[in-house]
Parts: sequence; structure tokens; C-alpha cells
Amino acid sequence: MMGSRLPRLLCLLFAVMAGLGTSILPLSPASAQAADKPLALQRKGSGLPLPRFASLRSDEVNVRTGPGSRYPVDWVFKRKGMPVEIVAEFENFRKIRDWQGASGWVHQSLLTGKRGFIISSKAANLHKTPAKSAEVTAKLEPEVIGEIRSCAGDWCRVKVPSGVSGWIERTSMWGVYKSEPIN
Repeated sequence: MMGSRLPRLLCLLFAVMAGLGTSILPLSPASAQAADKPLALQRKGSGLPLPRFASLRSDEVNVRTGPGSRYPVDWVFKRKGMPVEIVAEFENFRKIRDWQGASGWVHQSLLTGKRGFIISSKAANLHKTPAKSAEVTAKLEPEVIGEIRSCAGDWCRVKVPSGVSGWIERTSMWGVYKSEPIN
């Protein structure tokens, strides 16, 4: 008796699974690997390496609690050009972290690849040439932001909004990795 019901039950099970779009075929190695990844990592982003730095494109950037416009705005950045670190991607949204460690999600259109910096803790000297013994052309106070023009070795050539440019030690600012070259 049980033997006659088993084929019908299996057919019913297959029909239900097919109706749900479930496949019972063996997974290919690539499919099996994708199935093991969290959903956020399966969604296409930019394909660029993570983490990486970017800057805010606008004076007002909504930072959301999740990767989509359906998520509420947690706070608003109000500093165009401020550097942020992109730590994750989900479709057109980027999870960013600021120099104080706060993080949230923003739409990619609110970011730019232009490299910026912020003086994070104590005042830093802006030098005429890339050497500690070089003439100091300006003193940059904490929270001053600017644009990174290039970096080589321990020094970066930068420009601040007032138009002053010069060289600053990498360790005096936030917005560039320790040995990252910027041309």
C-alpha cells in the first residue's frame, strides 16, 4: 500500500518545488559557491576593490540605515569633498565609514572618486616640499578638508579650499592608505 503512494507523493513534491521555482538539479561549483555567500555579496556592485576611499559629491548627503531608498535616513553629511571609506557595496548603494568611525549607506551618485583628506586629530604642517625640514607654508587645524593631488612615499601633495597647496605627511591626515600610491 505504501509503495503505491510513494510515487504520487514524490510527483506532488516535485510539482510543488517546480511551482516555487526550486531546482532539484545538482548545483554547479560556481552556483554552490554563490549559494554560500551572503545575499549582499551576490549583488553586483562596481567591481572595484574594497575597501577604498572616495569623497562626498554634495553639501548634503543622506546616510541611510540600509542599502536602499526604502531605508530611513539616519543622518545627513553636510561637507562636500569630505573623504569617506567605502567598505561594502550592494547594487547602487555603498556602505561608507567616516573619519570618526560612523557608518551607513549612501547612493553611489552622491560619491566621487576625487580623493580628499581631513585633518583628524591634531594640527598638521603643510610644507613647501616633501621633507620635515622644508619651509612650512600653512598650519592645518583639525577637521580641515582638502584635495589630495598625489602621494608617494610618506608624503602627499594636497590643496585646501583657500587655494594653498603643499606637502603633508600621510600620517597627519585621514583619507589615504599607508602605502597607497596616488598619481
